[in-house]
Amino acid sequence: MDRMVLPVTAELVQEAAHRIRGLVEVTPCTESRTLSEMTGARVFVKYENLQFTGSFKDRGACNRLLLLDDEQRRAGVVAMSAGNHAQGVAHFARELGIPATIVMPETTPFVKVARTRALGAAVVAAGATVADAATVARRIADEEGRTLVHPYDDPLVIAGQGTIGFEILEAVPDLDALVAPVGGGGLLSGIAAAVRPSRPRLELVGVQTEAYPAAARAFHHEGAAPELIPRAPTIADGIAVPAPGAITSEILGALVDDVTTVSEHAIEDAITRFLEIEKTLVEGAGAAPLALLLEQPARFAGRTVVLVASGGNIDPRLLSTVILRGLGRQDRLTRLLVEIDDAPGRLAAVAGVLGRAGANIVDVEHRRLAPGVSARRTQIALLVETLDGAHTDRVEAALTTDGYPVRREPL
Repeated sequence: MDRMVLPVTAELVQEAAHRIRGLVEVTPCTESRTLSEMTGARVFVKYENLQFTGSFKDRGACNRLLLLDDEQRRAGVVAMSAGNHAQGVAHFARELGIPATIVMPETTPFVKVARTRALGAAVVAAGATVADAATVARRIADEEGRTLVHPYDDPLVIAGQGTIGFEILEAVPDLDALVAPVGGGGLLSGIAAAVRPSRPRLELVGVQTEAYPAAARAFHHEGAAPELIPRAPTIADGIAVPAPGAITSEILGALVDDVTTVSEHAIEDAITRFLEIEKTLVEGAGAAPLALLLEQPARFAGRTVVLVASGGNIDPRLLSTVILRGLGRQDRLTRLLVEIDDAPGRLAAVAGVLGRAGANIVDVEHRRLAPGVSARRTQIALLVETLDGAHTDRVEAALTTDGYPVRREPL
């Protein structure tokens, strides 16, 4: 397909870049020496999690709202979102004096609802998914005469998101591949429209979670229709979209090289890698590109690749679970079950063995009612932190040597 007939062009993105300049952040795009050493590629990260509201959504919301006429501004806007688009629209609506109503799924984390309200928008909770919220948002738009600001299937929103592409080319002119998360497709389709004319051989890759693979299936013309794909829980709620947009699908099909998927565990691991290596907080959707790089390092080895860390808005409770699960998968956090006499000093003796072995006790639980344990004895569940799997093995050996048989329990 001729790219000039597409709904979003490089010229439209360039206009958006001029329009939003000074209103959104030009975020860093820097090389990660550690990720490069780990994967064999030269890895750069575009940190869109450093936008004011914590995601790239600021760009599209800003561009769309700036183009409302006076009558549309007085009538106000409505949007549907699980968090990031909501905050982007709320922020710029407040800046421009535009009334905003955001329809959010009833399952949206409280922290995202609170942030959206703090930015000045009225929040309506409706439905279990963004698709359900969209139905309510369209009804509000019709009944109240508000402009619907779609999170991805709008050329002006897409053009705003695409401004990231120009910034990446300026920061890394010799890049070979660019990887971005895909939900509805607004981010990658905007970037593709911006960069493809000047970089025809640049590999553009979209990545989804396996829990919501609709865009990947549509791109490769395989599998069930999007509406028939079972919905599943996911850490990457920002790309938990049951079907890509019509406009974005057209652009992705014409300009992008691949849309693929990664596992939920890979995304969780990528979140913890960003925390430990880059000292930055990235949400599940924003971690998906790194998850692909870590799962398929050979695909990018020896090449210069840019990962778009699209956002950093993650529920703190969820983050704590991800960190603990990540430590468990790396064998750095382990639950050890030890049976001892239920008498004074016995627990202290076990703690002494662990201390001499260099293990840190995170939590202790007495299980006097554990099956098969004598009434004069108790089972203790010790959550211990170690350096790695080999260190954990040495800790277990030390307990066994001192007469404390031990076994592991899955976290």
